[in-house]
Amino acid sequence: MDGLDDAYWMRLALAQARAAALAGEVPVGAVVVRAGQLIATGRNAPVQGHDPTAHAEIMALRAAAQQLGNYRLQDCTLYVTLEPCAMCSGAMLHARVARVVFGAADVKTGVAGSVLNLFAQPQLNHHTHVEGGVLAQECAALLGEFFRLRRRQQRAQALARHPLRDDALRTPDARFAELTDYPWTPHYLSDLPALAGLRLHYLDEGASDAPLTWLCLHGSADWSYVYRHWVAPLSAGGQRVIAPDLIGFGKSDKPKKEHWHTLAQHQQVLRELIERLDLQRVVLALHGDARRFGAQLPALMPERFVTRPELPLPALVATQGAAAEAPFPGNGSRAALRAFARLGAQKAVKYCSP
Repeated sequence: MDGLDDAYWMRLALAQARAAALAGEVPVGAVVVRAGQLIATGRNAPVQGHDPTAHAEIMALRAAAQQLGNYRLQDCTLYVTLEPCAMCSGAMLHARVARVVFGAADVKTGVAGSVLNLFAQPQLNHHTHVEGGVLAQECAALLGEFFRLRRRQQRAQALARHPLRDDALRTPDARFAELTDYPWTPHYLSDLPALAGLRLHYLDEGASDAPLTWLCLHGSADWSYVYRHWVAPLSAGGQRVIAPDLIGFGKSDKPKKEHWHTLAQHQQVLRELIERLDLQRVVLALHGDARRFGAQLPALMPERFVTRPELPLPALVATQGAAAEAPFPGNGSRAALRAFARLGAQKAVKYCSP
């Protein structure tokens, strides 16, 4: 130890982490100590400095090297609140840091024992002693609270961009959090005339200038999740995939009243979505009873659609279990299901006035 105990120095690193959080950065802090004396401090600053290397450890190493007039920090201990990444660990080894002490483990990018242990590589010409878990709970709690607050802010911002109508419900994002096979970035629109303020969710994967765009429409017993096994192969093959959730389904808003749902209304939303995104060379994919409102789209917009090519795509299997229930946290959110059941005998819509 460097005079005072490790917990003392880690608390100084935590103070730097809190300063990072106040600046809007991920709260990670670091200090460099030699012979019981504080030499330098550092905190995360990649966002503020537009610098991907500005991790807390790097900032502390730079400051310590300047203070000591030598980039080699052979007699120093670096304390950091989060297990260091590969970049920072490499810098510590290059600086010949004698000892590294970290707080919380980082199971995603930590290379001091979590993902791998860079410090334990026998081929390296310098070996830094590493210890972890000092004030780990405090360090992890600070990070956890930061990300919880950021998620709340992001939800508030999303709500401000797409305010929820009084006559509609919106499924919480947490309902979809466990669907690890549905990892794509959500996209939303609420300003299409036919939506009248309702928020429509859609997947948009692949380049906007792709030679083909697949418009994947789910039926009344499913949502865009049903196309999850198509998204990766199509986008990897250089094609674009647009998979909307109909209003009342998936991550889209859910009107409380059944009367909103008509085949013509859903068709009109899709037409406006195609126009808004300016989709060209569109290949139409229909699942379940989506043909009732989707099959006429190529006839209504012939300049935008092309014949579907023959591709070896996985068979579509109806969504079941937790994924099927995820969009519907309560009976009030199931108006679309009831409405489509009522519309079951209605013939496919042929035209919807713009």
